[in-house]
Amino acid sequence: MSTRTHRTRTLLAAALTAATLTLTACGGGAGVRDEGPSTGSASTASGTPSAEASGGASAGGSADGAAGSGGATGSGGATGSAGSSGSTGSSGSAGSSGAEGSEDPEPVSGPCTSAATRTTATEVTRPLNHLLLTVTNTGSKNCDLTGYPAVKFGGAQSVPPAFEDSKPQAVVTLAPGESGYASVLLSAADGSGSNGYTAKSLTVHFGKGTSSAARPSLPAKGVYVDDSIRVSHWQSTMADALAW
Repeated sequence: MSTRTHRTRTLLAAALTAATLTLTACGGGAGVRDEGPSTGSASTASGTPSAEASGGASAGGSADGAAGSGGATGSGGATGSAGSSGSTGSSGSAGSSGAEGSEDPEPVSGPCTSAATRTTATEVTRPLNHLLLTVTNTGSKNCDLTGYPAVKFGGAQSVPPAFEDSKPQAVVTLAPGESGYASVLLSAADGSGSNGYTAKSLTVHFGKGTSSAARPSLPAKGVYVDDSIRVSHWQSTMADALAW
């Protein structure tokens, strides 16, 4: 091999080595450049959140829109509330105003009668010479005791007067099971009365002029009556009746 040929090959080998080194260097640079795009893709990645953010915002927008239309459905919900306006149906319960339908006036209580009451006559120790009349409502409706009892002892033809000051402020109304009271002063405590007699029977009309009458039992020995006899108006309590 000639010296020239050897030099040529040496130069060629050097040139190949340099080219290889250059390519290697370029490959390193390409690696750096590749990082650039990966940074780009990092920024794309960070771009993606903001896209997601805007997408989120737009999703929020559409969510808002959906809420809007849901709000419209919310109006439909208001229609649901209108369903509770079915509660206005409950205003139909004010349709208990059906109770309006049944709004018949309550029956007015009538006078007490012997058919729906029980009457007793009890001799008391205080005040002296007094008899207590008790009328109990045994019926299913209210009844009224008006005025004062018209009492007749034995075969008496007239009824005694009432203590006018005993008149209550209102009519005595008895609900079923309740009682009303009146007292009878039989004779003067000091013996000043006249035309006295012993009575063994009693008839009680619940009000002057009423036809309904009760015949309560008297003590077996009877009761002594004179022309001092008086009665109280009907009272709602025993104490008020015996105050006269």
